Amino acid sequence: MNPLEAITLAVASGLFVLIWMVQLLIYPGFIYYTKQNLTQWHTVYTPRITVIVAPLMLSQLAIAIYRFYTEISWFSIAHGSLVAAAWITTFYIFIPIHDKLQKGTLEKNLLHRLVSFNWIRTILWSAILVLEIWSVVNRI
Repeated sequence: MNPLEAITLAVASGLFVLIWMVQLLIYPGFIYYTKQNLTQWHTVYTPRITVIVAPLMLSQLAIAIYRFYTEISWFSIAHGSLVAAAWITTFYIFIPIHDKLQKGTLEKNLLHRLVSFNWIRTILWSAILVLEIWSVVNRI
């Protein structure tokens, strides 16, 4: 395994573990907070989770761009499309929901949407890891 493959697998694995923890533990747990407590916790939670998520997402994006520019293939297009979809859903679905939570909007419907829409990213980051493992095994 070359260094790029090792880094790519580490990043994909990190996002995989992170998104499954968010999907099964963190987001569903928001429903148990009072409005005031969730607003307070969200103020603490958001910058802390960003310190973990941002470097992983930026690394994954850099890898996708590097792959696309070094070799355009079905693999680089598939990988780049999955990464782009994760970024698009993060910025157009999740950041607006988190902004509402930050402003004190605590509606059960909003929290349920957060959990149900997050399945999109859970599937995307899971698919990216599967694709990465497949590429290492098959030496793509």
